[in-house]
Amino acid sequence: MTSNSTEQHRREAPASVACSIITVSDTRTPETDKSGQLIRELLEAGGHTIAAYAIVKDDYDGISALLREAAGNPLVEAVLLNGGTGIAGRDTTFEAVRDQLHKEMPGFGEIFRYLSFAEDIGSAAILSRAIAGTIGATAVFSMPGSTGAVRLAMTRLIVPELGHVMRELYKDKVDK
Repeated sequence: MTSNSTEQHRREAPASVACSIITVSDTRTPETDKSGQLIRELLEAGGHTIAAYAIVKDDYDGISALLREAAGNPLVEAVLLNGGTGIAGRDTTFEAVRDQLHKEMPGFGEIFRYLSFAEDIGSAAILSRAIAGTIGATAVFSMPGSTGAVRLAMTRLIVPELGHVMRELYKDKVDK
């Protein structure tokens, strides 16, 4: 059940958000990037637009540079990353994102892991390091790279709240 103020905020939220999609992978190409394609489809179905799309190797410096570029682009309002959120030595997305966030939204990762546990993968959900937050007035969401994880994060958390998140960021007119 949502409160009256939450419903009011959603009504005041922008209907369309310009998004950048970043897939973190050492092996995917635009043709084989099923998770990136799914993010695009779900965003567009929700009325949002795609301002940029890129695939970057799972490398801290490369991810950091691309995230800085996207967050600094005045045409990008939200950045959605997928991949590299596990605990393997090569997984560096969490650190690259965390180190650039101005504000973290811990509820995103907490609820994502809860939903993953309850609806999908059980106790293996503890391995996910999904994270979200803001860089200036840009929203940032980082989720695992599997299509199941992407579908869960997008349909249950990101698409329903993206406009609301942007409304909150815009109400204070934070500069990028």
